[in-house]
Amino acid sequence: MAKFPSQEWVDLFKESLNQNKNYEDAALTWEGDFVFLILPDETLKAPVALYLDLYHGKCREARMLSSPEEKSAAFIYQGPYGNWKKLIGKEIDPIKGMLTGKFKLKGQAMKVMSYTRAAKELVETATKIPTEFD
Repeated sequence: MAKFPSQEWVDLFKESLNQNKNYEDAALTWEGDFVFLILPDETLKAPVALYLDLYHGKCREARMLSSPEEKSAAFIYQGPYGNWKKLIGKEIDPIKGMLTGKFKLKGQAMKVMSYTRAAKELVETATKIPTEFD
């Protein structure tokens, strides 16, 4: 089991994403990188940022950042740690999470909205990683 968030988890996510044919098909024309920003709550005491370079259905780079400002990404998807647990646990849909205010997206929302299948495959991949939470 990999602890979320950790570099080990991010490495497993990248590996799983690059093996997911459904994600590859859904994101075949996608170009854009993300910072996933996990905000503190009663469990997580400091923000954690994960960086993903997504390009044409593959993840070219995935790593933890020392701070959210370390990388300037096209998109920032952010929410409290508890909501990330629910997202990975399939209790929150990534798009509905934005529409209900559980997550916020910085960047061209319309571009992301036209790739909802890819977003769902991205999360579906995350749900398959044996994950341990605090």
